[in-house]
Amino acid sequence: MVITIKNKRQLIKNAETPLLRKTRTLALRSLEHALSAADPKKLLKTKISLENSHLNANEQTFNLNKTRNIYVIGGGKAAGSMAEAIEEILGKHITEGIVNVPHGDKHKTNIIKLHGASHPFPDEAGVKGTRRMLAIAEQAEKDDLIICLISGGGSSLMTKPRDDVSLKDKRELTSASLKSGATINEINSVRKHISAFKGGWLAKKGYPATVLNLVLSDVVGDPLEFIASGPTVPDSTTFADARKILQKYGLWKNAPPSIRRVLSNGEKGLIAETPKRGDAAFEKVYSVVLGNSRTAASAACQYLKTEGLNTLLLTSTLEGEARNIGTILASVANEIVATGNPVAKPAAIIVGGETAVTVVGNGVGGRNQEIALSAALKLHDTDGAVIASLSTDGVDGPTVAAGAIVDGKTLARAVRLGMDASEYLSENDSYSFFSRIGDLIVTGPTGTNVNDISLIIIL
Repeated sequence: MVITIKNKRQLIKNAETPLLRKTRTLALRSLEHALSAADPKKLLKTKISLENSHLNANEQTFNLNKTRNIYVIGGGKAAGSMAEAIEEILGKHITEGIVNVPHGDKHKTNIIKLHGASHPFPDEAGVKGTRRMLAIAEQAEKDDLIICLISGGGSSLMTKPRDDVSLKDKRELTSASLKSGATINEINSVRKHISAFKGGWLAKKGYPATVLNLVLSDVVGDPLEFIASGPTVPDSTTFADARKILQKYGLWKNAPPSIRRVLSNGEKGLIAETPKRGDAAFEKVYSVVLGNSRTAASAACQYLKTEGLNTLLLTSTLEGEARNIGTILASVANEIVATGNPVAKPAAIIVGGETAVTVVGNGVGGRNQEIALSAALKLHDTDGAVIASLSTDGVDGPTVAAGAIVDGKTLARAVRLGMDASEYLSENDSYSFFSRIGDLIVTGPTGTNVNDISLIIIL
């Protein structure tokens, strides 16, 4: 799969000097290399193979001659591509399958049903598909194999509210959580405790069948319990943790009564906790991480190295408030220009991870656009300095953009247009800023999801 930046030519043309055109070209091409390296289909086929009726998954082997049925279930932004790959490998060995994919997904399968659902806010279609997954898991027996295709976005796409929590209540809390500045781990800790599917419940339903998780990670550090809210792995969090997270971000008081009731009853022991480590349901669960933020960041780094740049993959586990990260990236860029530290020119620094945005304004944007806007405010007026940030799924916040690109001349361009970049930042209105200045990065949905990639290039 070759993923391209659709407006790359225009983004390069926006540069005001020949050197900046070259710098922007390198930045955008390196991001395309990062996206291509995170191709779920390619990654799955690299780590999963079928030889003489034996399914090899890293160091684990499954004898299909001793397997009665193979079921394929799961969901996420990369689930369509993963389903294509596993079907091409296993073919008619698959008994039945259903995976929830974003509405409009264009992938094609013959045996596994690709069931459209909504992201980032769950819908009834997602609930319907998830119910079918649970039914398949419940009918599986000890000689059966359940292959779970798990990727980012799965928390929204695979939804089955617990007890009397309604879909409307869950959507309301999701919206508030995404604006609060809470990390994805914190958000998913809450999601697991208001779900009948997440937090290990799917594995509980599927026991005593064998479960093979094929995971494309969109969570920093690859903690399996937080990727798509861990439907088939033990949960380390509790009802009390979920309540404390909502209180921490000022969400508890106004949370839907049904959600507060479930969490309170869970703390009192009136309803069952999520399955924990040591539960028999996890004795036959195996997991393979197919790719992650480091996969994409390393590819960007390698491409820039071949182009003659001094490269540094600073981290693939970046976290923090987006606007603060933007300021840091600009500060590092300014230091390279001034002293050649920490990397001498021509220099490239790549970081991967996922930041958060605490929404205080009334604008529209995403974490990568906010990183870029914040960076533009601090980046010195220097020729040959570029900072870009992109969401690998192609969707940065509630916008049609994947991210944005800035350079040492961005602020001056904005001033000439009568724009005050600091006002746009204070309103969390990065999308409007970059729409007007023409520096949004647009890929469309990429079919993958391994966090975000940000980079600095100094020529």
